[in-house]
Amino acid sequence: MHFRTIILALIVLAIAALAALNWPTLAAYSAVNLGVTTVQAPLGVIMLGLTVLLAIFFIAYVLSLQTSVLLETRRHNKEMQAQRELADKAEASRFTELRAVLEAQHLQGQNAVLERLDTIDARAQARAKELENSNAAYIGQLEQQLRDRRPDDRLFVPPSREFP
Repeated sequence: MHFRTIILALIVLAIAALAALNWPTLAAYSAVNLGVTTVQAPLGVIMLGLTVLLAIFFIAYVLSLQTSVLLETRRHNKEMQAQRELADKAEASRFTELRAVLEAQHLQGQNAVLERLDTIDARAQARAKELENSNAAYIGQLEQQLRDRRPDDRLFVPPSREFP
């Protein structure tokens, strides 16, 4: 129990105890001025009745306030849940979009690597073809020189050494 509730309960018990212990004095008739007229009535009972009526109105006000706060909290929670779901959907959409962007970048990078590999392969094949042509030209040139050679021409022969 809250401290305020305990204090309120003690005050109500004190009023009830004082009313019970002093009932003959509260119920005694006296002249009560109502502003327009004066009547004979028990002033203590009237004051006690007004206090009870004030307590009833106070309890009704607190209950209506509590009900309106609960309804407002419920409405607020529903709005928060709707906003949370909307944010979750937006986050999922962002993740999907991010995945698509990453896949596109990956595909773009993969295509760039494949294009580069194709370029390197084409250059390597062209270079191999050039080397093949160059070697064939050298071999052809050597064959031509061998054909054009006179029979008495010798290939490089080192100077002979005479052996003793």
